[in-house]
Order: sequence, then C-alpha cells, then structure tokens
Amino acid sequence: MEEESWKVPTPVQELAAGVVEPPNQFMLREQDRPGSLLLATDMPEPIPIIDLSRLPDADEAAKLQSVLQGWGLFLVTNHEIEASLMDAVIGASQDFFHLPLEEKQKCSNLIGGNRFQPEGYGNDMVLSQDQILDWHDRLFLRVEPEDQRNLAYWPKEPESFRDILHEYASKTKTVRDIILRAMARILEFDEDYFVSEIGEKAPAIARFNYYPPCPRPELVFGAKPHSDGGVLTILLIANDVGGLQVQRDGIWYTVPSKPHTLVVNLGDSMEIMNNGIFKSPVHRVVTNAEQERISVAMFYGVEGHKMLEPAAGLVDEKRPARYRKIKAFDYIVGLREHFSKGKRFIDTVKI
Repeated sequence: MEEESWKVPTPVQELAAGVVEPPNQFMLREQDRPGSLLLATDMPEPIPIIDLSRLPDADEAAKLQSVLQGWGLFLVTNHEIEASLMDAVIGASQDFFHLPLEEKQKCSNLIGGNRFQPEGYGNDMVLSQDQILDWHDRLFLRVEPEDQRNLAYWPKEPESFRDILHEYASKTKTVRDIILRAMARILEFDEDYFVSEIGEKAPAIARFNYYPPCPRPELVFGAKPHSDGGVLTILLIANDVGGLQVQRDGIWYTVPSKPHTLVVNLGDSMEIMNNGIFKSPVHRVVTNAEQERISVAMFYGVEGHKMLEPAAGLVDEKRPARYRKIKAFDYIVGLREHFSKGKRFIDTVKI
C-alpha cells in the first residue's frame, strides 16, 4: 500500500527553506494560536536565578523552595560547567543541523523508512492524520545508563560530537544530583532520598532541538504546550534566542535567556513523588521569522520498573495522596500518546 505522506513529514528545516506559509499539518486552530492566548508583558516577579554553589545556605534554599512551589522553573548559575564546554555543545549542535540532509538521515529515527522509534534524528512521532505538528526537528539520544547507549544514532559528524556530549552529560548529571539533594533537604528527607528513588540506572535523554525561522510564526508552535515526564530537565539555549514560555495561573510568561545560564524545570514524575508540593510547569516554544533557535535539553527520569507515587512522608490526613501509583515506564508511554494530542498525562493519574 502506498505510504501516506502525513505519517512521515518532511524535515521542518527543509520546509522552511522554501515556503511562505506553513503547511496545514503545522497550522494551529485560531483559538490555540500564540497571539490569541493570554501573554504577559511583565513578570509578576522575576524568575529567580539560583546560585548552585550557595544551595547549602538557608537563604538560597528558601529561594529554591519558593520558585519550585510558584514556577517549577528557574535559572541556574555557578553550575561549574565551563563556558567553553557549553559553547562546544551548541557549536556541535549547529554543525550537525547544518549538515546535508542525507548525512543527518544516517541517524534517522525511522525504521524501514516509515516506522518511528524514539532515538535518532527526525520529527516527533506522528500518530494520527489530524495531529498538529511542531515547527522543529530533533535529535534524540539516550546517554544514561552508559551501557545502554546506542551509538548507531550518535552522529559521527561533526567528529567531536560524541566526546562533547559525553563530557556535557557527566556535568549535567552532577547538576541534577545537587538539585535533587537540595529538594530532599527542603522536604526534610535524607538528602539522598530522591537520588536513591530514581534508581542507579535512571535514564537520561539528550534532545537537540532545531527551530528554523518560520514565515508565519503566529500560526504555529515551535513546541506545543506540555509538561515534561521525568524528574528534572536541564536546558541549554543557543545564541540567547528567546522563545521559551512558561504558564502560570493561565497566563504565559517569556523565560529570559542569559549567556551560559541553564534553565531547569521539574517534570511530572517529581510532582507525583513530592505529592504536588512542587510543580511540573506547562511550557511551550514560540518561533520567530528571522532567527534559527537551537536548544539542548537533558531529560532525567526514573528507572522504568520503579513505581511513581507520593513519598510516604508527604501523605497524611491533612494532605492525602493526590496521585495514584503508576509504573515509570507506563507513565512515559502514556505521556507520548497524550503529547501528540496536546494533552497532559499527569491529569489522568490525579486522584
């Protein structure tokens, strides 16, 4: 049977080079377009910048607690990731996405030319003909556990790509652990509580995102509104090109972009584990007509066989469990299905 074109869309980078209006598969309904939704011009308060070197101090921990309860997203400085390494990550990302299409497709996420699998280069999975697609391409790579890396999907060009990603992933894992330990202390747990709960072989995924300029940015999303499924996401943004927005109380706010500063947000798994005390924020990416945008997200999750559930120490008569138990692997499967429809899977596990 002849393959339907909607199942395997053309890479967005290729489309953007020759269109004056996005194809229908990317076009949002009028009520969902970025300009028709409430967008604040000013923050009710600045998104805090957390100094990672000062997190053991009570005042910095109090600042972190406030932002986790209010925003679920914050900026991080003094993370001890060298500026040169961050620049190298972005440089390798740019070099990869600027390769000829046939070179990038050596890392394709398609099996047999038409069947999606998570790792590799291409588009997100397309599950239905009426699914509205996002205006970006991506490269999706498992980096943890190290013995489960599938190097067949790791680019050989640029030549430095693999070594740079390996070094960067080891540094962001340290950032992950510092933040998880700080959250545990805030909740009056042993500081290794969350590090232990996610498991020794907890997964980490690197996602390289490429958002080409869009001729009609008001008609599409770079990434539709969603929340992340894991415990923590660590985001590096290239060239200080804005576009990331976070939702709070039904209003969208633009997240500032600062050189060599990381953006960190909680994921659904952590919201479940802390029984809703800290929030997994809904966020999205908007496009622009002039500049490409590149970002690198490190998604940190929970071992697939482990059960996600509120920590026993956070459940009592005054604060009953707000989420039902679910296996971490099953949560991610449900998350992917709901994401394609623009819905949050966490809403289905609330009690």
